[in-house]
Amino acid sequence: MPQMPTQPVPSPTPTPGAPSGAFDAPLIRDFMAGSVGNVFKVMLSMDAVSVDLPHDAATLEGIGKPVKIPHDRIVGSIGFNGEATGNVFLHFELPFASACTCHLLGMSESELAEAGNECLNDAIAEITNMTAGGFKNALCDRGFPCMLTLPSVLRGSSFYVAPVSSAARHVSHFDCGGHRVTAEIFIKSNDPETS
Repeated sequence: MPQMPTQPVPSPTPTPGAPSGAFDAPLIRDFMAGSVGNVFKVMLSMDAVSVDLPHDAATLEGIGKPVKIPHDRIVGSIGFNGEATGNVFLHFELPFASACTCHLLGMSESELAEAGNECLNDAIAEITNMTAGGFKNALCDRGFPCMLTLPSVLRGSSFYVAPVSSAARHVSHFDCGGHRVTAEIFIKSNDPETS
């Protein structure tokens, strides 16, 4: 199997002026936009532009409702534990996930088809790992030290992630050359002063 390229991905710059012990929705969106943007630019040579979708858009039916993608998808998942605890999920439509894998590994579509699902799963897990790593670094810089768990991958066409009731949910959408990537973050503080 081809080796994943390893390049450092800079962590997003924290939003100036926000309290160092707090994370609110704009701050979480900024952290995720910076991390997704950096990973897609450095590792995939493409821009990932944050987009606002109306709550009735096909891919999101309002905050608190499931991310809906009308096609088969692959979702990279990784957890983080420490002063902040939660999960990061990156939702890709399957054809775009394949294109990202081909670019990341320098493979053709036929080579990827021959390599099979394991190669695609590994690439999406690595993109998720790098993205969550940038997000985690931004949290650490804000005074919420935490560590990442191992990434995993979900596949299917009709599922959603249900959080525990104590976690806040944040959803960010990105346009990547006409393709949509959705980042879904569940987060809670384990710091008694900010909980």
